[in-house]
Amino acid sequence: MNRTGFSAEKYIDEQSKYILERIKSGEGRLYLEFGGKLVQDKHAMRVLPGFDENAKIKLLQKMKDKAEIIICIYAGDIIANKTRQDFGITYDLEVMRLIDMFRSYDLEINSVVVTRYEDAQPVNTFINKLERRGIRTYKHRFTKGYPTDVDTIVSDEGYGANPYIEVTKPLIVVTGPGGGSGKLATSLSQVYHEYKRGNKARYAKFETFPIWSIPLKHPVNIAYEAATADLKDVNMIDPFHLDAYNEVAVNYNRDVDAFPVLKRILRKITGSDDGYMSPTDMGVNRAGFAIVDDEACCEAAKQEIVRRYLIAECSYKKGKIDDSTLERMKLLMEEVGCTRYSRPVVKPAEDYAELKKQEDPDRFENIIVTALELPDGSIVTGRNSYGMVSTAAVVLNALKKLAGIDDKMLIISKQILDSLIETKENVFRDDKALDVEEVIMALTLTKITNPNAELALAEIPKLRGCIAHCTAILSDKDEQAIKSLGIDITSNPEYVGDNLYSE
Repeated sequence: MNRTGFSAEKYIDEQSKYILERIKSGEGRLYLEFGGKLVQDKHAMRVLPGFDENAKIKLLQKMKDKAEIIICIYAGDIIANKTRQDFGITYDLEVMRLIDMFRSYDLEINSVVVTRYEDAQPVNTFINKLERRGIRTYKHRFTKGYPTDVDTIVSDEGYGANPYIEVTKPLIVVTGPGGGSGKLATSLSQVYHEYKRGNKARYAKFETFPIWSIPLKHPVNIAYEAATADLKDVNMIDPFHLDAYNEVAVNYNRDVDAFPVLKRILRKITGSDDGYMSPTDMGVNRAGFAIVDDEACCEAAKQEIVRRYLIAECSYKKGKIDDSTLERMKLLMEEVGCTRYSRPVVKPAEDYAELKKQEDPDRFENIIVTALELPDGSIVTGRNSYGMVSTAAVVLNALKKLAGIDDKMLIISKQILDSLIETKENVFRDDKALDVEEVIMALTLTKITNPNAELALAEIPKLRGCIAHCTAILSDKDEQAIKSLGIDITSNPEYVGDNLYSE
């Protein structure tokens, strides 16, 4: 169904070559700030079909003897319970997941830095959790004098007020769970301390988005704006690069705005600016040269922008974003010529719900429908009932279709279904219908006596990468179960009922 638009192999080769060149191009330790996700970069995988979501960490694994990792997290994101949308987990949990991931690739974790530290209970609890599991943590406060008073920034009152992070390797990777984590400030603080200790050190940035070598209004670059709409990021032509080289390069407002000060800071710390003439110079970004089918990447990026808009609708309903962010998302979607119905599963879900309401308004007054697109492009739907929620129904229907089982055939034992429902109600005092996890468990129990159930279960891996849409906001548990299956789901900004607490 999806065309490959990106060569993961070429990307790793290109990026590796340029990182090694950067390491060899100067003296001293290199602090390499990683923009975007270092592991499981789902955004890149969605907008650049063929991108290996773990390409960056595989690249680092090749240099593991030279590298160690510092993870930054902004204290405000801990307090606000900011969530990584791809996995539905908060940034503090994402840091712990990242540590586990890095260790699985045999990469050395140096420490975790809480940036712009606040003495707040959630922040201190997070630090305690890490330290009691043997993870070194550091507290960096807001840099005095930032962003304009360079003399104060580069002094013992500024970067000097932060504790030095003890490092030993020539390549220090500085990463975080998301944008605004304080990676730049941490990197520069370290460079400052290195020079105070009589050591040489340099700064560079590993970039993925925006891609400097493709047009400003390319859908892939607009998709980056959609992904960072809450940070108010705006792509723009890098004026410093244009002035220095007469070459058009795309960057974004925060890097462009910060460059003059950043250049002055580096010059004051090191006595030079490493020859950087523009923010684009600072980055190592070869992603644009690995695009092998531009049309495929354009279409994938448009779908990502629509997806982000639908997520923003629900985030607005939940009170997580303001109306200006939602409006910006809508404008970005319209800029690439799309509507919410450009996502192919939205209309089938809404149409089926409307059809059932017209058939029997009383019975289907509170109907919820989920539509799912299978790998061959066909759409299956599922609705809520007394027995199961709509997401569970659509997963069951999808597995039956993939296995070639007649849609009307029952493949879960009624006795097992009734028993599970009774247990939920009587033991757990939960009168809700069976969710995705519970229906899959029911299938697992049924396969002992029903070969069709086993055939259906064997098709589960084919759901990975499918997209779905529900006509109501999912519960956190159900959303997580769907994502665990590898299904990318969006929802209409409507709650199931009027109760506030149960939602």
